[in-house]
Amino acid sequence: VQLRESGGGSVQAGGSLRLSCTASGDAYDKNCMAWFRQAPGQEREGVPIASIDRDGSPNYSDSVKGRFTISADDAKNTLYLQMDSLKPDDTATYFCATARFWFCRGTSSVDFPSWGQGTQVTVSS
Repeated sequence: VQLRESGGGSVQAGGSLRLSCTASGDAYDKNCMAWFRQAPGQEREGVPIASIDRDGSPNYSDSVKGRFTISADDAKNTLYLQMDSLKPDDTATYFCATARFWFCRGTSSVDFPSWGQGTQVTVSS
């Protein structure tokens, strides 16, 4: 699977951004699709901030629940992350990743074999 993120940028606190991730490859390699992030000077977070199961059910970490919305097109060729009410703590490089699991809940970064190169999001106060 080849993944490529886009849509990052700079925004003021309270603003919104929409990230996209184009995903080529076989459908069974994209059953579970997820977003991870890595803040400046820190390691990439080990659990997805948002993920979407094979049946389209979304999952969110507590840090983004209620502010971020994950979605994908029917063929799972494009993954989206709508980010609203952004905070300075959301500043990070955002990565999309895919795996064959039908259900993403309980997964961690080591479970995902396919990754994009990341897109930078900067939120200023």
